[in-house]
Amino acid sequence: MAPRAAAALDFCVANLLLPDTPAGYPCKPKPLVSAADFHSAALARPGHVIPPFNTSLASASVRQFPAVNGLGISCTRVDILPGGVVPLHSHPEGSEIIIVINGTILAGVISAETNVAYTKTVRKGELFVFPQGLLHFQINTGETTAVAFNAYSSANPGLQIIDYALFSNTLPADVVNKITFISEAEVRRVKASFGLRAVPS
Repeated sequence: MAPRAAAALDFCVANLLLPDTPAGYPCKPKPLVSAADFHSAALARPGHVIPPFNTSLASASVRQFPAVNGLGISCTRVDILPGGVVPLHSHPEGSEIIIVINGTILAGVISAETNVAYTKTVRKGELFVFPQGLLHFQINTGETTAVAFNAYSSANPGLQIIDYALFSNTLPADVVNKITFISEAEVRRVKASFGLRAVPS
């Protein structure tokens, strides 16, 4: 009689006390896992409003919801106040789909291949997808707070916000001017809006 194959690992609740690895967090020992590990209230309420974007973000990625470790999924909740935006950003480790729950959102994604921008007004009950790694944004075009739940094809999709990458850094204003063609005075003004003093040239 042939030996039985080892059972596949059916889940791996992250042990956040150990370091993350390229394959995800090590597993919490099975005897310590409980039903509470598979539940999260992380998206039950809006997160804190992020100035200057007038948007709040609540996350349920592996750090907030350890049960998604190794499953290739995670979620966020975004509440965009009237006039607010989710600025141009990308997720290097996962694709994203948004489901609008309330209000109207202008969603857009920019092709890396052609630099064509694809935009669409997304209303309650509608969806929009952002392929992995592509720059994208969301703008509240209505008069009430817009709410969307976003799902990702990764337990930790990563995030790089272009505004922070360009203006919330230690690069001197003249360097940012040279790499963006934005005037040095404007660079200093925008850096100040992020609470930073422009590094002297």
